[in-house]
Amino acid sequence: MTPEELKQRTKAFGLRCIKVIEALPKSRTADMLARQLVRSGTSAGANYRSACRGRSGKDFAAKVDIAIEEADESLYWLEVMVDAGLMSQKRLASLIKEGNEIVAILTATSRTTKRNLRRTISNQKSQIRDT
Repeated sequence: MTPEELKQRTKAFGLRCIKVIEALPKSRTADMLARQLVRSGTSAGANYRSACRGRSGKDFAAKVDIAIEEADESLYWLEVMVDAGLMSQKRLASLIKEGNEIVAILTATSRTTKRNLRRTISNQKSQIRDT
């Protein structure tokens, strides 16, 4: 998956979260959960987009880690909505599946980035010792 495709996918996830929020019943509890979900659901994509503009590999990895946290938090709020009886599991199943896939993709991206950073640092240290 290219960075552009993942940007679009995380944005679509945020937009789907907004549609869920609009379909919630009107209650104080639903309003509170809606605020949490809109923040985390849209933040995952915003943080990944910011990561792609990172100034360094470390900056990229740190921002991807934030995007992972936000996507995972969104899953939590979706699960709470189901458990509280505000929305059916069936209705949210595909969105929860998509959220889990996004978390998995971002986690793999983070691990790969960190592994590559360690290799780069190790290679630089080897080059310094060899001179």
